[in-house]
Amino acid sequence: MPDLLRRPFGTHGEVHRITPSDAGWRYVGFSLWHLRAGESAAGATGSDEVILVMVEGKAAFHAAGRDWGVLGDRLDVFEKTPPHCLYLPDGSDWRAEAESDCVIAVCSAPGKGGHQARRIGPEGITLTQRGEGTNTRFINNIAMEAEDWCDSLLVTEVFTPAGHWSSYPSHRHDEDDFPRITYLEETYYHRLNPKDGWAVQRVYTDDGSLDEVMAVKDGDVTLVPRGHHPCGAPYGFELYYLNVMAGPRRNWRFVPAPEVQYLMPK
Repeated sequence: MPDLLRRPFGTHGEVHRITPSDAGWRYVGFSLWHLRAGESAAGATGSDEVILVMVEGKAAFHAAGRDWGVLGDRLDVFEKTPPHCLYLPDGSDWRAEAESDCVIAVCSAPGKGGHQARRIGPEGITLTQRGEGTNTRFINNIAMEAEDWCDSLLVTEVFTPAGHWSSYPSHRHDEDDFPRITYLEETYYHRLNPKDGWAVQRVYTDDGSLDEVMAVKDGDVTLVPRGHHPCGAPYGFELYYLNVMAGPRRNWRFVPAPEVQYLMPK
């Protein structure tokens, strides 16, 4: 089993690169860039489709043969304002020129063609509440099942208040048995407020063949190849994560862990 906890391999330039081969799976890729004002990053989607997410800062984009202007307006992800994003189909090139210090996430999964490059947000993305009590968290849906302009990707942002749980009640999406459950690989890009905080994520299967509890720090990425995957934010530390999911079909159907079945809505 590949390492499920990935620390940044630097503080500047490309600081994460996770490929399906590296992760030991078939669909999800994720990379992350930290740029200073005036610096640039570039890439090619190849056979994948890509969603570029402006996590923080501002950058001017030229992609898929078009000038998209400057994207981004939140300088701190914990402002919780809707993100500026860009969808690119397979066979596209892209280049970003940083207008300020910025963080750019590159979310990828297999592309099938037939979709056009497009800007996503901030219009149409609304911070919405999910859960109740200490299970309350807040969601910015970037590209979930209701959006039909991409082939594979499911992407969302989640803000978990201090002292709360998220991706909870524990659930899994690791079988291709639609509509009961779908197979979706998943990455979590974590941020903490304050930055020296920490949170926990457990990834475990019903039979115990996989059971890892990880202490995540600001900037870490975790991999969920299978199993249940709840997150907890201790009192005093606010947690953000950017989720990327993909699998053989673009539907999110999950099964709760047996021990939390009674917590699910009837």
